[in-house]
Amino acid sequence: MSPINPLSSLPTDGIARLSSLALITVSGADAIQFLHSQLTNDIQALADNQACLAGYCTPKGRLLATAIAWKTGDTVTLEVPAEIRENLQKRLQMYVLRSRVTLENRTASVSVLGIFGEGAALKLAEWFPMLPAAPNQLVHNKSGVLLRLTDVTGIKRYQWIAPLALADQVYPTLSRQISVVPEQSWALSDIHGGIPQILPATQEKFVPQMINYELIGGVNFKKGCYPGQEIVARSQYLGKQKRRMVLASIPSATVQSGMELFSATDSSEPCGMIVNAAPNARGGSDCLIEMKTSFLQNATVQLGTGEVCQWMELPYPLPRDGDGVTS
Repeated sequence: MSPINPLSSLPTDGIARLSSLALITVSGADAIQFLHSQLTNDIQALADNQACLAGYCTPKGRLLATAIAWKTGDTVTLEVPAEIRENLQKRLQMYVLRSRVTLENRTASVSVLGIFGEGAALKLAEWFPMLPAAPNQLVHNKSGVLLRLTDVTGIKRYQWIAPLALADQVYPTLSRQISVVPEQSWALSDIHGGIPQILPATQEKFVPQMINYELIGGVNFKKGCYPGQEIVARSQYLGKQKRRMVLASIPSATVQSGMELFSATDSSEPCGMIVNAAPNARGGSDCLIEMKTSFLQNATVQLGTGEVCQWMELPYPLPRDGDGVTS
C-alpha cells in the first residue's frame, strides 16, 4: 500500500458550512413504520439520541440513495446529498399511499455546519453544554441537533444542524474562534472514513455490499422487508463479493463520481467506477472506488485518460470470501 498520509489533507480542527447536504423530515403517526419498510436499516430501533446510516434501493437492490437518519419523537430526519433530495422525496412520496406520513424539504430552514475536532466542538458549549459521547449519538434542543459522526484518522467529527436564523447569527463569531475550512474537507474526510454517498451519476449502479455499506452499519439483515431486500440478502448469504469499494489517490484534480476505471492492460472494459472524489492537498484527488476485487492484487488501474490509482488503506478491513453475515 501507498505511504500517503491522509492527515496532510484533513484538518484536525475547523468548521465548514455544508451546503451540499439537504434534509427531508418524515413525520406523522406512521412515519417510523413507513421508513422502516423502505430503508435498509432498522428505523424502529432508533433511539432519540442515536443516528444511523441507511440506504434506499430499487426493487433490484441497487442503491438510489444513502442517508444519515435520526429520530425525534415520531419524526425521522434524513440527511442526503442535495443533488438527489428532490427525486428521492418524490419517490418516497409515491409509496406513502394511505399512510399517515408527511414528507417535507427542510433544507431552507436550517444550516448544516461540519465541525472537526473536539476542541472546536467544545466552543459550542453555549448551545450544547454536553457533547454527544460517541459516534452516531446526538443531542437536540431548541438550538437544533448536534450529531457526532464517525471519527476519521483519529479526528472527532460533528454536525450542528441549526435553525437558519441562529446559524446566521452565531457563525461570524464561531468563524473567529474556529478555523474556517472549505466544504471539500468534509467530503474528503468521508472518503478517508470509507463512507460513501450515492450521487446522481452513481444511482442504481451498486448493491450495498459493492460500496461496503453493510461494513459501516448501513444495512440490517434481520429487520425484514424493504425494496430490494431479497437481492441484498442473497448477495450477503452467498458469502463472496466480486466487487468492493477501496480507497485510492489519483493524480488528477478533476475526478468525479461515475467516472470509469480500466486495467492498464485492457482498456476495452471498465473494471471499476469512482463512487466519490475530492481534491487533496497534493494537486490530485482522493477517491472511493468500486471495483472488481480480482484487480486489487498486482494490477495497474487507471482512468481512461491514463492517471494511475495509488491504493491507500481503508479504516476498516474488507471481509475475506466466505466470512459470515454482518447484522
